Amino acid sequence: MGSLIYSAITSLDGYVADEQGNFDWGEPDEEVHSFINALEREVGTHLYGRRMYEVMVAWETLNLKDQPPHMKEFAQIWRSADKVVYSKTLGSPPISRTRIERDFVPEAIRRMKAEAKHDLSVGGPELAAHALEADLVDECNLFLAPVVVGGGKQWLPTEIKFDLELRDERRFSSGFVYLGYRIRDRAGAP
Repeated sequence: MGSLIYSAITSLDGYVADEQGNFDWGEPDEEVHSFINALEREVGTHLYGRRMYEVMVAWETLNLKDQPPHMKEFAQIWRSADKVVYSKTLGSPPISRTRIERDFVPEAIRRMKAEAKHDLSVGGPELAAHALEADLVDECNLFLAPVVVGGGKQWLPTEIKFDLELRDERRFSSGFVYLGYRIRDRAGAP
């Protein structure tokens, strides 16, 4: 059985993208990226909405020849994992190891978790909100970037409540902070 993990790089004020849609302020340096690589090695399947998938698909086509080792490593990890994209508009998948699902069906995700030999990750705040609301997410990995952006796309939905257990933390020389939480108890949503 695998866990479903929601990982996000956010500003200190809780945004994954600023009001202009930019997220370059959250680009991890080599130290943070190498740590992310270690976490991602445990993931066998990534769940994405269309927009997040379209951002991530660059890892499939990126020319690795002149990339630093931590970038090459991430690309290899990402390419070897399965991807499930939830989209009503995306046609056939442009890369291998990808399937398209038209609807987000919580029971199907529960079955995937039960049958998984590795962990699963959910990428992007909109799809993660659906997974959180359906009580599917087991862990949250939060990378806080040393920046306040003042508004934009939040990493968590505002209407959901749950208790967390801190299981891991780390500070990086760049000012990033990692917080790894297990979801302990759903306090309920309105």
